[in-house]
Amino acid sequence: MKYAVIAAGEGSRLAAEGIAEPKPLVRVGGEPLIDRLIRVFMDNEAEEIVVICNDITSQVSRHLTQIQRDGLNGRPVPLRFVVKSTPSSMHSFYEISSLLGDRPFCLTTVDTIFREQEFAGYVADFRKTVVEEDSADGLMGVTDYIDDEKPLYVDTDRDLNITAFLDRSDTCPLISGGIYGLTSSAIDTLRSCIERGESRMRNFQRALIADGCRLKAWKFSKVLDIDHAGDILKAEQFLNS
Repeated sequence: MKYAVIAAGEGSRLAAEGIAEPKPLVRVGGEPLIDRLIRVFMDNEAEEIVVICNDITSQVSRHLTQIQRDGLNGRPVPLRFVVKSTPSSMHSFYEISSLLGDRPFCLTTVDTIFREQEFAGYVADFRKTVVEEDSADGLMGVTDYIDDEKPLYVDTDRDLNITAFLDRSDTCPLISGGIYGLTSSAIDTLRSCIERGESRMRNFQRALIADGCRLKAWKFSKVLDIDHAGDILKAEQFLNS
């Protein structure tokens, strides 16, 4: 199974709050965010890990080059990465899509924080539901923990089949966790979004529904993002709880 990480953002809010490191190298529990994801992916049988980082600073690309050459903590990593600044996460996804289109993959952003045991359960269910049984075209990570400035609400039926992605809702208890498990057919929808001038991942998710993709929700207890300096401590407390 392939994994992919969008790590091309500038981390401007963190920088404005005094965090000197580029976001992928910000440490949570003493471990850089990008290293944590790579380690977790390797623990879940990664055949290949694809990363995109920006070209504003060379720190991240140098770090990835070292992992590519020496492995992570002595463990070889099947890593490929692209260095390019993009205007949005969707465009970052598009830039690496040619490296993902031949098999199912799991995509997330570099600052996504989740419990590793839950992620292992998510991957196991993704393999069973999407890869083995072909009973869905995607398994999307969701949570009822809302700590986001602009959450994307996820409407589902009682079987957790996703029916809509909403900017606002007074009735949906779930929001997107930014963890996308998809088949290669999703790349066609992505290309169409780019051609239409779309630039937000939430519009890509809506387009998947419009294109008839069978998406299911998988509930994580919490998913956090590292957008502000205070989120680092919050993430560490969550992972240690």
